[in-house]
Amino acid sequence: MKKITRRSFNATMTVGIGAMLNSTSACAASPQDGKKLGYALVGLGSYSEFQLAPSLVDAKHAYLAGIVTGTPAKATKWAEKYNLSQKNIYNYENFDDIANNDDIDIVYVVLPNSMHADFCIRAAKAGKHVVCEKPMAVSVAECDAIIKACKDAGVKLGVGYRLHSEPYTQELKRIVKEKQFGEVNFVSADAAYISRGNPDQWRLDRKLSGGGALMNMGVYSIQSAIYGSGQNPISVKAQEFSTRPDYFKDTDETISAQFEFPNGAVGNIFTSHNASINRHYSSFDKGWVELEPANGYGPLSGRTAGGVTLSYPHERQQKLQMDDFAHHIMHGSVNKVPGEMGKRDMIIVEAIYESIREGGKKIDLDLGQMGIV
Repeated sequence: MKKITRRSFNATMTVGIGAMLNSTSACAASPQDGKKLGYALVGLGSYSEFQLAPSLVDAKHAYLAGIVTGTPAKATKWAEKYNLSQKNIYNYENFDDIANNDDIDIVYVVLPNSMHADFCIRAAKAGKHVVCEKPMAVSVAECDAIIKACKDAGVKLGVGYRLHSEPYTQELKRIVKEKQFGEVNFVSADAAYISRGNPDQWRLDRKLSGGGALMNMGVYSIQSAIYGSGQNPISVKAQEFSTRPDYFKDTDETISAQFEFPNGAVGNIFTSHNASINRHYSSFDKGWVELEPANGYGPLSGRTAGGVTLSYPHERQQKLQMDDFAHHIMHGSVNKVPGEMGKRDMIIVEAIYESIREGGKKIDLDLGQMGIV
């Protein structure tokens, strides 16, 4: 996601949305024969603009039905581009009125991390199914509150873990589950990019982000280590490094953590806002699997022992993700990314931060009862 400043974000939060004219658009996405579910995107940053909205244009089971923004200019632009009805456009003050809108089935919360819980809970109380962008929240307690709100309201909950719907990750998971190369003995999962520019961007403000690299790219590393081993870790110990403390004043820059798994395997994750790396490696008794790149928007790339190259046609991961969730709602298929998965990952995040505070102490994890891998 592109960076926005805390100042510009806060300045837009209370701005009302003026009346706007409906218009037609060649790229407008709309329901066909009542077989698509309507998404409303809450927060129109670069991820919504360049990934989610274009994906909904091409989606099979979903379409862009509405938006929630505090910026009138964005509301006008999006209404024109996606042929949105004025009644399906909300701001942060009248968001709760979405409860009365039958066009909107799913609310996708794409706001700074500290705002996830508030808007996910409000969406659930409005009777809408919920997708929460990763990380699910800034604490385990907030994850619990989101899960409870959705359960109480009888709505479905998913997390924005797009990689579970794309074919390279699905193939890795298949190889692990079917033990194609035997038992896993080691995993390495790295996700990092170099952050430059405005030091006031919200990702560098702990009040908005809840943390630094670990709460951003580190979630991909945690996920990758788990599905690349087919197990939840039973312990973790971690270290934090900073080479640009003048820039990363409030959030973690670089973190490395080591996992132990129930079968005796070990794993290492690495995440940073000051390095460029995008790789997964699983080692087995009789072979290995590597994805590189492993967690970008695609196309991804992979290979396995024996000189086998993995190759699949590229589709937008976000399209596959949102279609999967809509299909889950309509047809009862498996929810690939339930709220409990987001909670599990936040338990691990909190354990990693605890280990760092305790000088790299090993922290035991009890995740087996969650039933999520």
